[in-house]
Amino acid sequence: MPNKRKNKIIVQKYGGSSVADLGKIKKVAQRVVSYAKEGNKVVVVISAMGDTTDELVSRAKEINPNPSDREMDMLMSTGEQQSCSLLAMAIHQLDREAISFTGAQVGIITDTYHTQAKILKIETKRIKQELAKGNIVIVAGFQGLTKTSEITTLGRGGSDLSAVALAVSLKADLCEIYTDVEGVYTADPRVVPEAKKLKDITFDEMLELASLGAQVMHTRAIEVAKKFNIPIHVRGSFTEKEGTIIMQKSSYIEKPVVRGITLTSNEAKLTLCNVPDKPGIAAHLFNELARKNINVDMIVQNVSHKRTTDISFTVPKKNLTKALRISKSISKSVEAGEVISNETIAKVSVVGVGMKSHSGVAAKCFSVLAKNKINIDMISTSEISISCVVKKAAGKKALKVLHKGFKLDRIKS
Repeated sequence: MPNKRKNKIIVQKYGGSSVADLGKIKKVAQRVVSYAKEGNKVVVVISAMGDTTDELVSRAKEINPNPSDREMDMLMSTGEQQSCSLLAMAIHQLDREAISFTGAQVGIITDTYHTQAKILKIETKRIKQELAKGNIVIVAGFQGLTKTSEITTLGRGGSDLSAVALAVSLKADLCEIYTDVEGVYTADPRVVPEAKKLKDITFDEMLELASLGAQVMHTRAIEVAKKFNIPIHVRGSFTEKEGTIIMQKSSYIEKPVVRGITLTSNEAKLTLCNVPDKPGIAAHLFNELARKNINVDMIVQNVSHKRTTDISFTVPKKNLTKALRISKSISKSVEAGEVISNETIAKVSVVGVGMKSHSGVAAKCFSVLAKNKINIDMISTSEISISCVVKKAAGKKALKVLHKGFKLDRIKS
């Protein structure tokens, strides 16, 4: 895919690391202006600067350990607004017209789930008016507005979703996601230096990688891109090199078995012990978790000869307190045993569409971990992935040995 396309609508998204300081914001401004000078209509979606979001969360927790979701959205949405206006100022300094907007101002309408809102529609009239004037439009990512004018946020990484949704609504010709790495790699190159950059990857593979811990893109953004078949170019913020194209079909004649390996330490494990082996208890537990908007990942249930069962499952760490409270309440109501939580876990996952038609991938995965004396706590599989929960201390080692074991360090990038 060419670096620039003339007279087209281009949506670009720049992450927090791309605008971490004023110097980087100025560099982003130069790149954006270079696209506009080619005659393109440019819409930029931008994240908060560097660690701003984490700093805001930390301040909130110092004031109140359990702040309300509504007030968190009010606070968190300010980070993107700062970087948005600063980028507009930087573009003005380069003698180019630009205007910045919040998500609410450009009509990003969401549902009412604070901190994890879903986009219902985008009213693009205001953006189109500004583009028609020749302005570069800058939109604060990660945020929107309910029909009752409440500010919402889309969840961590939601700026990716903002960008893809805008690309769909504007019928953009190109959607570029700029990040601190040069594309999608076979593993996180910051942990595995031997990781290789992929020329392209399918929506299905990228969706699986993202859902299993790859931090290059937001899962929901990939889902929207796949639904509307919007190719995405993932690129490095400060290089002209081609990145990775995420698209419907791979360019490979025969699909490689494994495309990438991920590692995440952002999950916690809960176990309800000695649960009576009766119909409906698991349904009650997971319905309550769903009602509180808590995503459950892996589930393992073991039935003993004493007609009791242990139910283990994983949730995002940010939801652990809520999940623990719900689990203890249900455990008490059904006269089960104690509820155990464990935050010192990591999940390593092997992903590839080619796994559908090749046997032995699971055996290879388990053998490599066993050879390196890494114990597996939980296992989950799909058509194109295998995930193993291991001790957090063994997570990076597991990632490295699996990457080498599947010879991903030898592929041509």
